[in-house]
Amino acid sequence: MPPTPPTPDPGPGGAPDPGTETAAGRFLAAVNALDGAVDDWWDRSLRGRAGADRVFYAASEAANHSILWHGLGAAAAAARRRPGVALRVSGALAVESALVNGPVKWAFRRHRPRPDGPRPHRLRQPRTTSFPSGHASAAMVAAALLSRESMRRWWAPGVYGLAAIVALSRVHVRIHHASDVIAGAALGAALGAAARRLLR
Repeated sequence: MPPTPPTPDPGPGGAPDPGTETAAGRFLAAVNALDGAVDDWWDRSLRGRAGADRVFYAASEAANHSILWHGLGAAAAAARRRPGVALRVSGALAVESALVNGPVKWAFRRHRPRPDGPRPHRLRQPRTTSFPSGHASAAMVAAALLSRESMRRWWAPGVYGLAAIVALSRVHVRIHHASDVIAGAALGAALGAAARRLLR
């Protein structure tokens, strides 16, 4: 007589959870585990520390509507006396925003994290869904274009470093899950590379 197959673990309601038996279910479970682990580490290491809170909240707020990146594009254009720099950066960001905040977010409709207490600094709450992070994708698109200007040796690494701070700030302020930021950065890097080729 063949052995009886194991019964799936019950879900929250006491019934077996068939979703965990599929490849998609296992993938989502792994993503949720990653998000939980990153959030726990952030709580223990950075969140709630005055210096980290100031830096990440300021970066997150400055990058709302890509204002930070439009400003840097204008500064680079003025420094190099090439107004086309600002137009290219702003145009690429407009395309990125329309794509990410439109069809991509609507395809996933993921809920944003829920803060477990009052925020230490002012922060705008977005109305769009969570996946992927628009701040992260916009940061990578802007960094890809701004880094081409090479006004100083520190310019390119500085722009990418700022982009990383903006992307990570969304985890710190609990507006995005870690996987949202990873996906947004990857999508932004791809869009930035495409923009560089098209605008070469």
